[in-house]
Amino acid sequence: MQTNDAYHSPVLLQESVAGLDIKEDGVYVDVTFGGGGHSKEILKNLGSTGRLFAFDQDEDAQANALGDKRFVLIGENFRYTTQFLKFYGIRKVDGILADFGVSSHQFDKAERGFSTRFDADLDMRMSKRNQVSAHDIVNTYSYDDLRKLLFEYGDLRNANAIAKGIVDGREGKGIKTTEELKLTLAQFLPEHKRHKILAQIYQAIRIEVNQEIEVIKEFLEQVPTLLKKGGRLSVISYHSLEDRLVKRFIRAGQFVGEPEKDFYGNLSVPLKKVGALIVPSKEEIARNNRARSAKLRIAERL
Repeated sequence: MQTNDAYHSPVLLQESVAGLDIKEDGVYVDVTFGGGGHSKEILKNLGSTGRLFAFDQDEDAQANALGDKRFVLIGENFRYTTQFLKFYGIRKVDGILADFGVSSHQFDKAERGFSTRFDADLDMRMSKRNQVSAHDIVNTYSYDDLRKLLFEYGDLRNANAIAKGIVDGREGKGIKTTEELKLTLAQFLPEHKRHKILAQIYQAIRIEVNQEIEVIKEFLEQVPTLLKKGGRLSVISYHSLEDRLVKRFIRAGQFVGEPEKDFYGNLSVPLKKVGALIVPSKEEIARNNRARSAKLRIAERL
């Protein structure tokens, strides 16, 4: 049973799987399969009657499926976790692991359009079945919509100017490739901050293309119903938008407002946090620089 570490090197591998407190005969879900690193580690901890279901919408990930009778890989977005588990007769599980990061494969495969390093068509779709690509967003979104996503998803202080630069730059022939986007926005990319600003712009567009924030919200809302009492959630996030959603949902069971309280004034929430926030060690970051912004939160179903 091989995993493809070249496809994606799993982040916080031991810590995230340990957080699941795996039972040998339990049922577990890895909603972000990728190269299969986390799934393989979960299977090491399962007995012969345990089961693991994994999700990945990226068609390229299907080639990494693990040859284990306890394992099922479902080629769908994890926003549909409950729906597809029901197809397999699963209504409750003992643990769920999620790693919200973009896989190394997606960054490193030039034609996917995720990376600032390559010239490629503006794509950034995590699944080729998605209707909307980065090209659609860059060339059809209004100034207001571009400004909003660049500010909210990219944390760009000059989102207004960059949005106007895109709108002005696409006049006539449009913006078709990542290199054309860079050239269009050259005035906003000072050499000493070029990589950082480009990464923020790409991140904002990628999040919009794949509806990443909506997907995470939909997924988290399913967790309390899916987990058995005492079941564990182990979640790795990479930027503050994701981490705030996870932290808030674990604390309050919702994303806005305050949770309900019982007769005695205690918060009525479905999950409780387990331990403190976990971040990668210096050694892991030295081995895998893409782990540097990872944050792991663990929760248990009450």
